[in-house]
Amino acid sequence: MTATPEQAQLFAQTFDRLVANVCVAIVGKEHAVRLALTCLLSDGHLLLEDYPGTGKTSLAKALARSVQGSNSRIQFTPDLLPSDVTGVTIYDQRKQEFEFHRGPIFAAIVLADEINRASPKTQSALLEVMEEGRVTVDGKPYEVGKPFMVIATQNPVEQAGTYRLPEAQLDRFLMKTSLGYPDHNATVALLTAAAVRDRSVQVQPAISTAAVGQLSATADQVHVDAAVLGYITRIAEASREHEHVRLGVSVRGCLAFVRCAKTWAMTKGRHYVTPEDVKELATPVLSHRVLLNPQAQFDGVSVDDVIAKLLADVPPPVARG
Repeated sequence: MTATPEQAQLFAQTFDRLVANVCVAIVGKEHAVRLALTCLLSDGHLLLEDYPGTGKTSLAKALARSVQGSNSRIQFTPDLLPSDVTGVTIYDQRKQEFEFHRGPIFAAIVLADEINRASPKTQSALLEVMEEGRVTVDGKPYEVGKPFMVIATQNPVEQAGTYRLPEAQLDRFLMKTSLGYPDHNATVALLTAAAVRDRSVQVQPAISTAAVGQLSATADQVHVDAAVLGYITRIAEASREHEHVRLGVSVRGCLAFVRCAKTWAMTKGRHYVTPEDVKELATPVLSHRVLLNPQAQFDGVSVDDVIAKLLADVPPPVARG
């Protein structure tokens, strides 16, 4: 079943309402908010590489409040244990039975702050829940429910005492982006309302958690022409052959690209994906999946440079007349 133009228009209207709602808390960062909401409605997880104090926690809270979902924040530190994330089974002497005490991962929107400060063992505890939507404790699976989205952050400045995220975990994130500092006018607006300590509390619910699932299901029905699928495939193949790339885009990365492109098309009120959608999403979807080799550093080449070159070298499909 393919989405209809009417469904696309209704999706776009709902999406714009959500964006405006979240922007009450996140001033001057509409594009980043649109990407975050696209990630949520694509059943994905978001990696934010950003400086302290740019509104990452406010974004997570505002997203949760907009969809009437719960939110939690996990501060990742070197001594954080996997059970601190997933939860632990404790023996209740009064009931004479073991009870599972849920960890902070059981929330609709989970902010994993400075994820690269935790040990690889704790980082890997997120792998199952991000991919499968459940945790396994003492051999028993526990569903985290839907919607479920992890917003993980990394500090691009302080690298001392951090653990690099392995490629397998990076690939679990649907997108990578940043909020960045607001521009001059947005900063002045924030300072004018400095008495408001937490702008996310002003965010009112816009849709229900059930509606999130319905929107995601509608986005899944967006039509993607074979020519566009071939375009995405050629970009991935070219990334693996690029002279400055050590590890290119995987098949999982291609699948993520298609999922995001479907949702992105619906946000524009279209029930089909265009090559322009692919170009607009290339950097947030691919930047953490393209790993550069040492030669790239010597040549002063960045991941963004490589992605720009891929888009320039791989011709998009031409509309059939």
